Amino acid sequence: MAKSSSGGGFGKVLLGFVLGILAVIVGVFLFFKFGPVPVATADKPFPFEKQIVHIPLNAAIDRAMKTPPFGTSEDAFEAGAHIYKQDCASCHGTPGKEVSYAKYMYPRAPQLWKKHGNSAVVGVSDDEAGETYWKVANGIRLTGMPAYDHLLSDTQMWQVSLLLKNADKELPQPVMQILTTP
Repeated sequence: MAKSSSGGGFGKVLLGFVLGILAVIVGVFLFFKFGPVPVATADKPFPFEKQIVHIPLNAAIDRAMKTPPFGTSEDAFEAGAHIYKQDCASCHGTPGKEVSYAKYMYPRAPQLWKKHGNSAVVGVSDDEAGETYWKVANGIRLTGMPAYDHLLSDTQMWQVSLLLKNADKELPQPVMQILTTP
């Protein structure tokens, strides 16, 4: 009688698994090298690109979010308005004045003095001040949002964050004058 050999079955499965992984890696490399990868701002995003980017971003913000070291005041808003006008308005606009090229950025630079669709939310006023502070301090990869932690002081970043948290409220006239005067 002939002896049947069952040895080597695991080796074949393992070899198939390794070859499958290598085929996927080579396929991904060839797609990125020669395929129609979206790299221009007008290109459609990858499937699930927004969800994939927001999951780790939100997790990082949740882990590191701080509370403001001071409250809101007209002085804080005025200081924040000066900083905003100098460092933020060129991409994010000012009250009543959108930045036209912002809609051609990818992702789009949100207009922080404009309502979201039909809601009462203006800009990032629905976010915690600590979330906005984190974004100002650290920037956001792959968006064009720079990190300001080496350009602005902690106090300045909080002043801007508190101003934006209150963008949906009526701000004092001197603050609005700073924001709207060319």
